[in-house]
Amino acid sequence: MKGVQRIESLFRTTVEAEPRYQSLGYLARWLLCPFQIICYRSAMRIVVIGGGTGTFSVLSGMRELDIPVTAIVSTADNGGSTGQLRDELGVLPPGDIRQALVALSEDGSVLRELFSYRFEEGTLKGHAFGNLFLSALEKVTGSFDQAVLEAGKVLNIKGEVIPVTTANVHLAARFTDGRLITGEHQVDTAVWSELGSVEKIWLEPACQLHPQARRAILAADLIVMGPGSIFTSLIPNLLVEGMQEALTTTKAPLVYISNLMTEKGHTGSFTVQDYAALMMEYLPARGLDYVVYNTQIADTARLERYRKEMERIPVQLARGSRAKLPYQLIGAKLLGAPKEKVKGSDPLAAQRTLIRHDPSVLAEVLRAIVLHRQIRKYFPR
Repeated sequence: MKGVQRIESLFRTTVEAEPRYQSLGYLARWLLCPFQIICYRSAMRIVVIGGGTGTFSVLSGMRELDIPVTAIVSTADNGGSTGQLRDELGVLPPGDIRQALVALSEDGSVLRELFSYRFEEGTLKGHAFGNLFLSALEKVTGSFDQAVLEAGKVLNIKGEVIPVTTANVHLAARFTDGRLITGEHQVDTAVWSELGSVEKIWLEPACQLHPQARRAILAADLIVMGPGSIFTSLIPNLLVEGMQEALTTTKAPLVYISNLMTEKGHTGSFTVQDYAALMMEYLPARGLDYVVYNTQIADTARLERYRKEMERIPVQLARGSRAKLPYQLIGAKLLGAPKEKVKGSDPLAAQRTLIRHDPSVLAEVLRAIVLHRQIRKYFPR
């Protein structure tokens, strides 16, 4: 990469010194652009912000395409195994961090399966092995940061996983019916009950963005948010003090990947544009640059099950003029293979989704966005 840059610099210096050689400068761009792109592909700096299964899908795709990525992961979770470990051991929430580590692991499937294994009986029923491992590491090292780092070494991850904050925070929400609820899982349950919609959400106590997360955002070529539960997996990251400033300062474009299905209580009849508009409410200083959405329809059996059991429908593009939108829409066939039914030992089984994004397609779309911008850099219109 540096060699190509030196050659390009030589041509640029020549053109500046001798204007009559301007055509030589354009020729240099044509000749060097393919080499720049080839080198740039391996040097991409992509940051993914989120948590849960949506972030897992994006990170898995990046690993398959051999693209190093930095995952900045929410630490407000308090449901299921994670919640129990927080309460009983006083550790920071390991669940979303574990999923990100597993997604980026380059080791064999056995080790990845081990970290994802969930006990089905006994006193450990419902716990994922990886959650226990991270919690034990935090106790041994005395630091959640160090625990994540050591677990990453064990799993041989390609990239980096950073907690959005290392403060012991909880999500809090005020509903339109006047209720005040604390705890991500409790907020999620309240939203699903449809007794009232979210009026405002915040983190308790106030917390600061992890310094490494800020550095990664400022150095990024592309920042990705989504897919995932918008109120409990995505927006909590935007509530961390310092996140808005970092996202406003960085030169990287911001991509939002829309969900495949609506969420009961959260976003019951949302369109792609509705999801994007809600995200932009929490990004007042910068907004979105791209919104990626699915153009494929799942099979009838799965859609009917979602409609009957979970009252969820596919997220579709609203009809209307795209010219008025402040971001670029990118549609693609994003549906992954049917997901097998989750285990009954999972305390959050009822909330797991069976329709998921295809990791490989997601990664290809994101890589195409970065390369397209790189080409435009050399050949602006």
